[in-house]
Amino acid sequence: MKKILYILIPLVLIGLVVAKLLTNKQIAEERVYLYDRERPVQVTAMQVKQASLQPEYNFTGTFDPNRESKLSAEIQGKVNRILVEEGATVRKGQVLIQLDDALLQLQLKAAEVQVKGLEADLKRYRILVENEAIQGIKLEKTELSLETAQVQVNTLKEQINKSQIRAPFYGIITAQLTEEGDFAAPGKPLLQLTDIGQLKLGIQVPEKDLKLFELGEVYTVSVPAIPVEINGKVNLIGSRGNPANSFPVEIIVSNLSKKEIKAGMFGQLILKDNTEITGILIPSAAILGSDLEPQVYIVNEGKAMIRNIQIEKRMQDQVLVRSGLKENDVVIIGGLINVFEGASVITNL
Repeated sequence: MKKILYILIPLVLIGLVVAKLLTNKQIAEERVYLYDRERPVQVTAMQVKQASLQPEYNFTGTFDPNRESKLSAEIQGKVNRILVEEGATVRKGQVLIQLDDALLQLQLKAAEVQVKGLEADLKRYRILVENEAIQGIKLEKTELSLETAQVQVNTLKEQINKSQIRAPFYGIITAQLTEEGDFAAPGKPLLQLTDIGQLKLGIQVPEKDLKLFELGEVYTVSVPAIPVEINGKVNLIGSRGNPANSFPVEIIVSNLSKKEIKAGMFGQLILKDNTEITGILIPSAAILGSDLEPQVYIVNEGKAMIRNIQIEKRMQDQVLVRSGLKENDVVIIGGLINVFEGASVITNL
């Protein structure tokens, strides 16, 4: 009897576990939503028409300074004095930083004394050579020594001159990167000098719009932060585009009298074309994928079908389609989340 119980009890437990697992599976399957691919999808659609419009091209970019340089010393030395403050306007050639040149000044005095001594020796030796009192070789050695000493004097003067860091162009000190007592060395930035007398507005232009720009042509640029409109001249049209097939265009503008336009401000260029362009106008929300390979869903006999298109221009939340759609096509513009190729759809039309 006990043997029978030992066999029956495990079997009953296993049966109970299996029954519980089957019940749990049934409950889980009932709770999981199974999408019925045959069930029609409710979508919003529109019947497209041909549209003609005068395109407006809007380009935005950031103003960069015409010239900007981080100034460093050409020789090593301790920073004795900083003669300008951040925000100061400086002229070309103005001394901005004075390095310690005390040792160089002493070396220069010693070299100048040596030059004077050699010049006196040279005068004396010339007289003696003329009277054949000494050999001419001594005179030649003195002449060479004098030339060497004069080179040393000129070298020290140049080093002393380089101990003064001067402004290479007119501009504004936009960053002070050192303090008095700090150590200066070649390649170590000490000050940042920025010229905003002229600024460069850099914009990215799609390849199809490059035809709107010509080198040397004048365009009107607006600065929304001020606000003001100024004329600028195209200085650069890039020869290499980015991965999005846009090309850099640079426009040079002259700053206002009080330098109100600052580097880093946004600029805007709006161009209007008098020639009308024709195409199909649809909401940008209907576009699938990127501008490189755009697609839309059209409705054909109650089914959603993918259609490749070409975009002529984007205008805010609208897209002008160059090709791929024809008049009276029905394009799905809403409810795209459950739409797939060949799906049955119910439209609002």
